[in-house]
Amino acid sequence: MSDETEKSVLIITYYWPPSGGSGVQRWLKFVKYLPTFGYTPYVFTPENPAFEIKDESLVKDVPPQAEVLHFPIWEPYHLFTKLAGKKPGDKNITVPKPDSLFKKVSIWIRGNIFIPDPRIFWVRPSVQFLQDFIREKKIRTIITTGPPHSVHLIGRSLKKRNPSLRWIADFRDPWSEWFLLDTLQVGWLARKIHKHLERTVLQSADRITTVTPFYVRHFQRLGNRAVSLLTNGYDEEDFEDFTYMPTEKFIIRHVGKVVEECDPLPFMEAVAALCKSNNALQRAIRIDFVGQVNEPFKEYVRQHQVLQSVVTFTPMVSHKEVIGLYAQSNVLLLILSGYKDAEGYMPGKLFEYCATGLPILGVGPEAGDAAQLINSLKCGIMVSEKESEKMEKAILQYFNTWASGVTELHTHTEQYSRKAITGQLTELLSSP
Repeated sequence: MSDETEKSVLIITYYWPPSGGSGVQRWLKFVKYLPTFGYTPYVFTPENPAFEIKDESLVKDVPPQAEVLHFPIWEPYHLFTKLAGKKPGDKNITVPKPDSLFKKVSIWIRGNIFIPDPRIFWVRPSVQFLQDFIREKKIRTIITTGPPHSVHLIGRSLKKRNPSLRWIADFRDPWSEWFLLDTLQVGWLARKIHKHLERTVLQSADRITTVTPFYVRHFQRLGNRAVSLLTNGYDEEDFEDFTYMPTEKFIIRHVGKVVEECDPLPFMEAVAALCKSNNALQRAIRIDFVGQVNEPFKEYVRQHQVLQSVVTFTPMVSHKEVIGLYAQSNVLLLILSGYKDAEGYMPGKLFEYCATGLPILGVGPEAGDAAQLINSLKCGIMVSEKESEKMEKAILQYFNTWASGVTELHTHTEQYSRKAITGQLTELLSSP
């Protein structure tokens, strides 16, 4: 068998440019840097997926060495949007709000009928197509990444048909114990099926990888086997021209979705309390939320006597524009309060936050994975949502530093660059 064949790898992923958001960047960046280590990547992805976020700027990161196969997919989302009177590009089609009988029924059907998720209809035709493709290209290694976790079922079927095929299953989120199952009102029988499918994947794959130390322990417990850590990271090329820009206002910026599970209220209450007691801070501070924000939180801000004048909402922008907004910030805000298993949540944007050199103010578990990363790189502070005085003290300290005209940029290490983490991936690919 040739070395070229040995160094070919097939990545099966639902999210791929022009899909946007953090979920697509993990394997996009791996694919970008795999050729640097001598690997030829093939990518298998849907031709017509029903994702909510588009970001055309990410297409530039697809390397010319990668062969991308777009394969048709049928998803019930298209039927739902038609019945609901929505257009395919409308937002929030993934988990509709249960504000009508139709939507309540839709949520229940999605959670209890389409198991493990509505992309299940893509599994069988994908397996049939890839069976021939793998044989033709003499591919010996495949990687599946979920969610959606139905993608792992493609890997499971291919492994069953080809026992010598090496399969790595990558988990960006939990499966049977994911908080999304609560949102979807998943019943006991459906949960039992989820657990069974998850167990078969954990037992069948040659290797399991995941994104945080917490999830390593989580899947080790569920699968009773070793699990490898491959964190997310930042792309050094994205920050080649990064230059901090002094601002007229004291800007604390949060980048990313504020979903209904997220609880920014403890932080906002700390800001409001400081504004009431410190006129200089109230005149200078701006809290900017970039990306999709749930409507109840927006309404809370609009109705708040103090916060309505200091909080702004910036619509979703491209990843390239996000880098520019980092440069126009004084503090980067990370809110983990409200999430289930928040101690294990280490979002991709955190690594980009670290790459900027700007101070990070996190609100969440002080002993969680994100806190350990921040502490190890000495790039900010994580404060429990219960520690309002400590939160106010941190905000005030950062404000006073800004007001004095001092800009303190920390240095980051290269161990969390996308290229370095791709190197860790290739070590797994080359190991027995």
